[in-house]
Amino acid sequence: MLPILLLFFWTPGASLVAQIGGTVHDSQSGEGLGRVTVRLLESGSHVETDGDGKFRIGEIQPGRYRLVVSSVGYRVLQKTIDLKADDALVFDLAISPEMTEHKDTVEVHADPFDLEQGQGPSAFTLSGTEAKNLASVLADDPMRALQSAPGVAANDDFDSRFTLHGAPYSQLGLYLDGILLHQPFHTVQGEGPSGSTAVFNGDMVATMSLQSEGYGAQYEDRTGGVIDIKTREGSTDRIHVRGNASVPSAGLLAEGPFGRKNHKGSWLVSTRKSYLQYFLKNLAQDMPSMAFGFADTQAQFSYALSDTNSFSLKLIDGTSTLDRSNVVSNLGLNAAEFAHYHFTLVNFGWQYTPNHSFVMNTHTAFTKERYDNTNAIAEPLGYGNYGGWTAKTDATWSWTDGAALQFGGSARPTSGSGLANYYFDANHSTATDWYAGRAIYSGGYAQQSFTRLAKRWTLSVGGRWDTVTANHQSAVSPQASLSYSPWNDGKFSLAWGRYTQFPDVDSFYAENGSARLLPARAEHFAATFEERLGNQARIRVEAFQRNDTNLLWQPLADARLVGAAIQPDSFQSAITNTLTGATKGVEVFVQKRTANGWNGWASYTYAHSEMFDRLTLIHFPSEQDQRHTFNGYLSYRLRPSLNLSAKFSYGSGFPVPGFLTFQNGLYYIGAERDLVRLPDYQRLDLRMNKAKLLKHGKITFFVEVVNVLNHGNYRFDSYNGYNGTGGQAYISLSEMFPILPSAGVTFEF
Repeated sequence: MLPILLLFFWTPGASLVAQIGGTVHDSQSGEGLGRVTVRLLESGSHVETDGDGKFRIGEIQPGRYRLVVSSVGYRVLQKTIDLKADDALVFDLAISPEMTEHKDTVEVHADPFDLEQGQGPSAFTLSGTEAKNLASVLADDPMRALQSAPGVAANDDFDSRFTLHGAPYSQLGLYLDGILLHQPFHTVQGEGPSGSTAVFNGDMVATMSLQSEGYGAQYEDRTGGVIDIKTREGSTDRIHVRGNASVPSAGLLAEGPFGRKNHKGSWLVSTRKSYLQYFLKNLAQDMPSMAFGFADTQAQFSYALSDTNSFSLKLIDGTSTLDRSNVVSNLGLNAAEFAHYHFTLVNFGWQYTPNHSFVMNTHTAFTKERYDNTNAIAEPLGYGNYGGWTAKTDATWSWTDGAALQFGGSARPTSGSGLANYYFDANHSTATDWYAGRAIYSGGYAQQSFTRLAKRWTLSVGGRWDTVTANHQSAVSPQASLSYSPWNDGKFSLAWGRYTQFPDVDSFYAENGSARLLPARAEHFAATFEERLGNQARIRVEAFQRNDTNLLWQPLADARLVGAAIQPDSFQSAITNTLTGATKGVEVFVQKRTANGWNGWASYTYAHSEMFDRLTLIHFPSEQDQRHTFNGYLSYRLRPSLNLSAKFSYGSGFPVPGFLTFQNGLYYIGAERDLVRLPDYQRLDLRMNKAKLLKHGKITFFVEVVNVLNHGNYRFDSYNGYNGTGGQAYISLSEMFPILPSAGVTFEF
């Protein structure tokens, strides 16, 4: 890394020695960094910066030295300097957080939360460094970092997916560099229960943004919320290499510039290999479907052809594999012995910036998912393919001061097919689920924002129009938001919007589906108040409501008690749009973000989610109805080489899905749905990062203890039928991680 060098000389008097001093800054926030070690390697001299990032080393003999600046969580900076007698040099140095591209200049951000500028009032954003610290050592997964965000309920240790303000993951849109993805997870498709891990590498993430209510019109085809992830570019100063190894996985990342001069482009390549399959075989022997391994490769290339045109190419390819041949004698005919899943993404981007007021981003992307599972007699249990193309353009035109127009459009030709078999015995089977079809999802949007009266008022009005070729249904989705700052540190915001989500091809073309299925619709209301507590902290209070209509549902699928008789299961009952829902709640969180001292947040969410089926006329709690949720995260750089962090999650418990009662330790078929709940979920994780400077790089050791309190957490696995005589239902629950230590090491040079 190159520093910003402010060089001047003073002459305190004749002397045969030199001295240096200056300030070390965080390259992103511009803050002076305390607890940073500054060394002159050849002299052995070193000092620690004070709370403002200032340092001084005196009594230095003339000569050539390597100036090295290091701190845990930051990239190492090295510079060769020549000192003469009487020299007194002052440096202004910038070091970059590890999970960012290298910058040799300071980007001064007056607001530590400005990553959320231009987003909805409910937006919450993690930096790449925060995401890396929050991702578990057991499964280095950036999606698990978001599980600690305000409003998120994630009570499953094995699953990356989560609910947000009562909305299931199926209603959340995951956008990776502008592309809406279907299921970008390492997992075992068609075999439950199964875990999941994001297929993209956390080392390549720049920012992760989560939005619940009131998000903008640029996000298509989801009704519950948005997960917007931006990956970073490679470093342009020199080649950097970073490797890591831990109990369940290992990985390697390399990045650098194109060419030796005029570094207009960069490249970044990473690969990961998980040994989770071998690890979980011993940890969770009663849940063999958890024991899958994965490998993936991710590559990114960017190049600025001119001041107005730049291009990027981003690739992801990952596979997941399940091998239970060692326990084949314990597997039934409808359990997978081997399973394979393969995910591919290619994303080509072009950014056009003819002037300071207009920017346009265009993407052409291809995605492909495929899986196949076989049982203990080498017969197919299921297979499937899903994929397609995305063509998308987004533009922003700042046509006058305080006014910005966003507009764009997209088209997503999508196809899919799948089959599931059920075996009665080795010679007889039946297809229980199959589909095959294609559709084009397309739409456009426009959104105008105005900021007036010294930026105290901001008004945003926009809308989308979307359609699908499967049934030529179309929908218009208007949105609006208003914010007002009555004083410098306070802001009130109101947001309203209607959102649309079309059925996927597996519902349109399933045997029990229909091309006449309607799009799901949701109406959002949100009111927030945010108060800044100094320059680096804030408190936010939000009241929210979401009304859902036309949700996909199988109203007759589950067995239930009707009078004194049990109405049996009907798993192939028709998929309908008869389900509606209403979710309302309140959320409060406090957060501090700074380059010094402690960082983190604490959030509490109360939410109530109620459903109504228009066909059977029953009301019941949503399967994602968790009334009380608390998430907290705390990180502190104790010394230049030591960082401590902790995260804690509490959930009051989700319903066990189905018409059930619980009596004397047994489950029975009941007349009301989703009345029985899982026990509360609690998990405290502690982590320590310890860095050590090497001659040509740095090594960081990390130790993590999962579920420090050893709280017994359970998840719902499966419904296994019922006894027709007594009505006893057979439900499988499985216990998740006990107290579990893990460790690893990262090296970089």
